[in-house]
Amino acid sequence: MVTTHNLGFPRIGAKRELKFALETYWKGQSSRDELKATGEQLRARHWANQAGLDFAPVGDFAFYDQVLDMSFTLGNLPERVRDFHGDRLDNYFRVARGRSAQGADDHSECCGGVAAGEMTKWFDTNYHYIVPEFDAATQFSLDPSRLVEQLAQARALGVKAKPVIIGPVTYLWLGKSKDDADRLALLPRLLPVYAALLDYFTAHGVEWVQIDEPALVTELDPAWREAFVTAYAALETRRVKLLLATYFGQLQENLELACTLPVDGLHIDAINARDEVAQVAARLPATSVLSVGVINGRNIWKTDLNAALQWLEPLHRELGSRLWIAPSCSLLHTPVDLDSEQKLDPGIKSWLAFALQKLDELTVLATALNHGRAAVADALSANAAAIESRRASPRVHNPSVKAVVSRIDATLGQRASAYPQRAAKQSTILNLPAYPTTTIGSFPQTSEIRLARSQFRSGELDGAAYKAAMEREITRSVKEQEALGLDVLVHGEAERNDMVEYFGEQLDGYAFSQHGWVQSYGSRCVKPPILFGDISRPRAMTVEWIRYAQSQTVKPMKGMLTGPVTILNWSFVRDDQPRSVSCYQLALAIREEVLDLEKAGVRVIQIDEAALREGLPLRKAQWNEYLRWAVESFRITANGVKDETQIHTHMCYSEFNDIIASIADMDADVITIETSRSDMELLDVFDHFNYPNEIGPGVYDIHSPNIPSQEHIVQLMQKAAGRIPAERLWVNPDCGLKTRAWEEVIPALRNMVAAAKTLRQAV
Repeated sequence: MVTTHNLGFPRIGAKRELKFALETYWKGQSSRDELKATGEQLRARHWANQAGLDFAPVGDFAFYDQVLDMSFTLGNLPERVRDFHGDRLDNYFRVARGRSAQGADDHSECCGGVAAGEMTKWFDTNYHYIVPEFDAATQFSLDPSRLVEQLAQARALGVKAKPVIIGPVTYLWLGKSKDDADRLALLPRLLPVYAALLDYFTAHGVEWVQIDEPALVTELDPAWREAFVTAYAALETRRVKLLLATYFGQLQENLELACTLPVDGLHIDAINARDEVAQVAARLPATSVLSVGVINGRNIWKTDLNAALQWLEPLHRELGSRLWIAPSCSLLHTPVDLDSEQKLDPGIKSWLAFALQKLDELTVLATALNHGRAAVADALSANAAAIESRRASPRVHNPSVKAVVSRIDATLGQRASAYPQRAAKQSTILNLPAYPTTTIGSFPQTSEIRLARSQFRSGELDGAAYKAAMEREITRSVKEQEALGLDVLVHGEAERNDMVEYFGEQLDGYAFSQHGWVQSYGSRCVKPPILFGDISRPRAMTVEWIRYAQSQTVKPMKGMLTGPVTILNWSFVRDDQPRSVSCYQLALAIREEVLDLEKAGVRVIQIDEAALREGLPLRKAQWNEYLRWAVESFRITANGVKDETQIHTHMCYSEFNDIIASIADMDADVITIETSRSDMELLDVFDHFNYPNEIGPGVYDIHSPNIPSQEHIVQLMQKAAGRIPAERLWVNPDCGLKTRAWEEVIPALRNMVAAAKTLRQAV
């Protein structure tokens, strides 16, 4: 009999219960016990949702981040939080966001919190994790309390539990050394803690442990490959069974290594590594389990179940009970329940599967394998009809869009003049001071804004009343910026629900869910639009709002757009054509908007490409092809403007030092980036790369409630000026301000403007 299991379940809740519980707790409006009770309720519900599986994951639930959870389990706390009062949860949130709950931080009066842990993308997803911190003196000690609590709850509910932990090599691989110490030198200190953790599981009657090692799908140098051999040899004497899980990519040169490690089973991602399934089956020991990730855990399209069975059935005959099936990765990256969607177009809805529906698909496959296709004939027939409906739908394919894409040539991506000539013209028109100040685009999404949006959607506000409400908010943002003394203003994006969804709603080829939320980090959730067909822009999307904002001030007003690569990477993308084709379609649509903004007199246009690096393949050998079409798509979008129009772009939390040449090739006049959490570490690349254009290293960490001091911002900018000429530096936050409150934003920006004035005195 084939075994079914799941690698992880969305933890935010179908109605974002975790988000609201966290934010209420952080504001001091609920107790720690109430927050923990919400966690217990969500875990119980999610285990009930997975009751049809042979094994359900335990330990995949986190109050903020699963990597941060592992750091605490291993006793790896940054020194800056070790001496604070309060329980484990207080320190957990201090690392995650710079402080715990309001009223729980006795240090807040003197310094406004502590430095939050650095945050970056989880492999090539839009999920952000808290980066583990190491130095040469790092020691580890086991704290299993989180797993104790969750295992006890699961056992009480009768759950057949499979604990989930991050493996030792991937844990070190994910982290950063603060003193350039060799992370692998810490492995001998780390392995005894893992051995103790596995002994703990054995003592508590656990049969299987899922140990995640996704680093195995990346290119590893010999030292890291040898680390896997060392680590699992050291854990070989355990008595609990280990299922080593890889996902997000192919094993390739690491396939033989993965198959020979002394574990009891191996999970591979058959969505990305379908061609490796037979190789792994042939190489695994005869006693080992092969877990096949046959359901896509990162996208929302229905699985073609009949096609999946075509290759699963021979594998099942070969392996018998040694075959396990599961989603390709944790379902963290998908919404919870398609049945909650009551307004989604029925035809498009029939093509989709969210987390719960993916588990249903898994059950259908298992039943067909165990009892024959006739046992699920109706389900297979309905699935086949949905797959064919999508394949043949005229709503998916637009010949006119395809024709325009086919006519793309190199001239679309070329500015009229090189940067030095453009910069001189822009300087004359904009007349900005040294160290010009700006923000990334959004201002706080207040309760008034959310109420007006909700009333507009429900029909309680008509279009004119909604427009008037948004104009009041725009006016407020403009006046606040003028009072602060910012140099280049933004309209605040009051009318936008999300930087991707807002544009998707106005483009043909997109559909939208009501409740399709996924976690981005902590309590931050996003609702990715569904890119189901060919893309075109029926009408202007932002011009009216930006024109109104410009009418409220004589200072330069930035037009704010989301770039094609980010719209692509932050959508649920169609899987029936190359991603590059969809990106070119988006580039042509956003290019039209750029040109309309320029015609409306907007002289500064920001095209955010927050997710450029996120789309990189996990293997460097595949980077050039992605970067070729991604950079070309940006250039198509941006470079139709006149020399006098200044193009900005923005990139969020991600390591981009190794693609800096491609970023320079985008040829944006100004790039703004995140550097505050990394203490300007990301600017190290400029020690050996002469970045040609202007750059704004983010000096205000907007993902923390902490307010940066003027002195701190000056120090960060002085570090930047040591690498980049001062005349090419801007001063700005590291991301948009929509998630912050005005009472945090005003003093932070006031300090930022004051820091810029201090810096100008030295020019």
